[in-house]
Amino acid sequence: MSDFTTKLINVANKNDITAGLITEEKATILENLSSHMLSVNEHLNLTAIKDEDGVILKHLVDSATCVPYIKENARLCDVGCGGGFPSLVIAILRGDVSVLGVDSVAKKVKYVADTGELLGLENIAVSSRRAEELGHDSDYRESFDVVTARAVARLNVLCELCLPLLKLGGTFIAMKSQTTDEELSEAENAISLMGGSLEKVSRIKLTDGNESLDRTIILIKKVKPTPEKYPRNNSQISKKPL
Repeated sequence: MSDFTTKLINVANKNDITAGLITEEKATILENLSSHMLSVNEHLNLTAIKDEDGVILKHLVDSATCVPYIKENARLCDVGCGGGFPSLVIAILRGDVSVLGVDSVAKKVKYVADTGELLGLENIAVSSRRAEELGHDSDYRESFDVVTARAVARLNVLCELCLPLLKLGGTFIAMKSQTTDEELSEAENAISLMGGSLEKVSRIKLTDGNESLDRTIILIKKVKPTPEKYPRNNSQISKKPL
């Protein structure tokens, strides 16, 4: 194994939530992902994190924290996929999961698609349409088993963007840094209006042995259909969040 893959596996195994998730084979693909990302990053602003330790902990292992919550053979939508975290990491670690990466920035969506092809991933597709548009498209509305969003917006806004995409019984996984009780309280109305029910809030500390990160994973179950008028358009969401 290379030094990178050895370090990646060791860091994943230091953290209970990601322990055992990354095999040598998967670590090699993740190393290729990282090398390609840093090369492309020189002309496309994908990340400010460029050091090896930072990429391993803050992108790869951090993205993997949602994997234990994804059921087998799920159809998954990653809203605001950006540079492919967590969508590409999920596609690598979970070949049984069909991943759709969604982002309104066309260059980033193209990067995710090109990278998936380069890595030989057959379980990832992309869309540059806004999540609120997909939420009113019958091909996507209430059709996903899982929706993820990592560091995209406040929880009340995310609920309006993501919950309309979930089928009944599906799970929204919000991946955030430290989330306050105030933000959770602020989102109660949006969760209820969108047909959701707060299932679990997991506060975790990720470490590579040197640096530590505080993270919160919020699980919201879809228990009722989302009313037809939601999601609203982007300007309405921005001006008057639920």
